[in-house]
Parts: sequence; C-alpha cells; structure tokens
Amino acid sequence: MKHILSGISLSSRAPVWSCALLALILLFLPTGFEENLVFQESDIRPALVLSTDESTVVDTGLVRSGEQRCQLEILSGPFQGRTTEGKNALNGSLEQDKIFSAGDKALVRVSYQGDQILSVSMIDHYRTPWELLLAGLFVLLLLLFAGPAGLRAVLSFILTVLMIWKLLVPLYLRGWNPIYVGLAITLALTVLIIALVYGFDRRCLAAVSGSFLGILVTCVLGILFTDLFKIHGAVMAYSESLLYAGYQHLNLTSIFMASVFIGASGAIMDLSVDITSAVAEVVEKRPDLSWWEAARSGMNVGRAAMGTMTTTLLFAYSGGYVALLMVFMAQGTPLSNIFNYKYVAAEIIHTVIGSFGLVTVAPFTALCAGLFLTRSKAS
Repeated sequence: MKHILSGISLSSRAPVWSCALLALILLFLPTGFEENLVFQESDIRPALVLSTDESTVVDTGLVRSGEQRCQLEILSGPFQGRTTEGKNALNGSLEQDKIFSAGDKALVRVSYQGDQILSVSMIDHYRTPWELLLAGLFVLLLLLFAGPAGLRAVLSFILTVLMIWKLLVPLYLRGWNPIYVGLAITLALTVLIIALVYGFDRRCLAAVSGSFLGILVTCVLGILFTDLFKIHGAVMAYSESLLYAGYQHLNLTSIFMASVFIGASGAIMDLSVDITSAVAEVVEKRPDLSWWEAARSGMNVGRAAMGTMTTTLLFAYSGGYVALLMVFMAQGTPLSNIFNYKYVAAEIIHTVIGSFGLVTVAPFTALCAGLFLTRSKAS
C-alpha cells in the first residue's frame, strides 16, 4: 500500500485523501433506520445444514410446495453450537423458493425468548464468505495490475456504494425530492470520481462540466418522456412493497425519473473523461491550437466512442430482460404489443434517454475541454 501511494503525485493526493476521509465518515454515519427491525426478539445468523427432511414437500411439475425441514447447527451468536430444527417454506415459485442439502450453510432467523429457541426459519443460502472472496480478488487484481490507478478505482467504488446507501436511499425514504437529491449526489460523485483521475485541475473542471451538462439533458428528457409514456414508478422491482410497508408518501414515479439519469451517469462520466484526456493530450503536443481546434479534436474522439457506448447501455439494461423477451417470442406476441407494455417502455426510456445523454455529453465535454485546457496553456 505504501508503494502504491508513493506512485501518486502530490497534486493527486488531495482528492484521494478527501475521498478516503469522506468514505470513512459515511461508513460510520447512521442512516436513521437502524432500529426499524421488522422482527423483534429474533436473531439472524449463519447455520450449517446437518440433514434434511422432504417428506412434506409436494412436487408438482417444475415447482415444489410444502415445507422442507432441516436439522441445523447455529454457527455464531448467543446460540452458537446449538442444534435445532429449521423450517423452509416452499411456495411453488422457482424465483423465490430455495432448497437446502446436507452440508450447505444457510442464513436463518432464530426467534427466541430468553435463552430458549422458539422457532427457526430459513432465509436463504449463506453467500457472504464467497461474496467477500470475490470482492477481495477484484480489489487485489486492480491493485496488482493498475497500481495507483487501481487504488483510486477501488476508492471510487467504495465511495459510490456508501453515498448511495448512506445518503441517497435514506433521503428517498424520508420523502426528499428524488430529482434534486439524485442530481446533487450524482454531481458530488462526478466531481470526486473525476478528481481521483485527474486531481483538482482544469481537466477535472472540463470533464465535470461536460458530464453534468449531459446528465442534465438526461434528467430533463427522462422527466418529460416518463410523463408522456405514462409510466408509473411501481414498474421498478420491489418498489410497490415500499407502499405497503408504511411509505405511502413516496413518489415512486419521481424515483423512477431519477433512476434514469443516475443509471446513465457512469457511462456519461466515462465518455467525458475519454474526450477530456484526448483533448489534453492534443493540447500538450500542440500548445498553439485554438480552443475551437482543440474542441473539434474532442468531438472527433466523441463520434468514434459514441457507437460502442450507446450499445453498452443497451446491453446493460436489456441483459436482465432476456427471459421476458423469450416469453414474448415464445407466445408470438406482436411487436406493436411488446413496445406498448410498460416494462418494455420503461427500458426504452432507460436506454434511449441514457443514449441521449451520451450523444450530448460528447460536444459539451469537447467544448468545455477546448475552452478550459487551451486557456490553461495560454496562461
């Protein structure tokens, strides 16, 4: 780690330490929802499945219903080492049901009174160790192959997760305006992440300016076409459950509108940095260039990159809906019907409006980079 930090120039250390400090603050910042426990007098712990009993499970074609009973050994907490029976309710849904085998590790909810276990319900397979291993391998790979740039990438990833979980989600739940909150947090992340790449200099200013202008275009078009398409925010997965959980005050449609520009902001930021870096390199080699000539070079780079970037958005959003597309084809659903389904229309908004942001961020960034970077050379 010391070797990696030594590879970061002094001008680039300020954003690194600023982001690290902010991430540390966010890590310990309470969300205000820590006490909102759905189940009182219960404890969620990992458990080892010793044996299973499927005598009450009913097989009906592809699905299974009934109740699987598992002998468990609690692996941590106040009941560590205790052997008890857990119940795994099967509802006949391949999407939601899970089946355990002897030797599996499960996440269970232990309901208790005092030191007596009342019941144990099976939540899901215990995947945390493998998830941590995967994350650790990813971080290690970044640090080994990218060095200082890898450290900054890890830091930006951690900061983004914390900003979303510790700020955006709690503020949404409290009923704050999703558009304003989304724009503020997206702008803050854009500044910090791009500063991790360039440091706080004019390249950062150019990239941030171009990115945020593109995000604003995406925001305005997302609001407009969500209204024109008559899309309700309940189209988002699990969003309707919030209303039944006591959050009827939430404006799900505004949250959906905010998700459009938040989802596209990463690709917009990526293209903005590419164009800014290209213009900076051109100006470095040809300091006599005018701002307009530098901007034209940036636009040429943007034209070359836009084709693949818009396809990237299409792959990112449509990948999760392959099964739905297969259902449409298997049932012979006409295209006119498909394009009018609200789920498809919502994905069209995400993909096409996000692509609008990419198309507009290229000239915005090229103009900003040409203006700011040539001025820095002239001074």
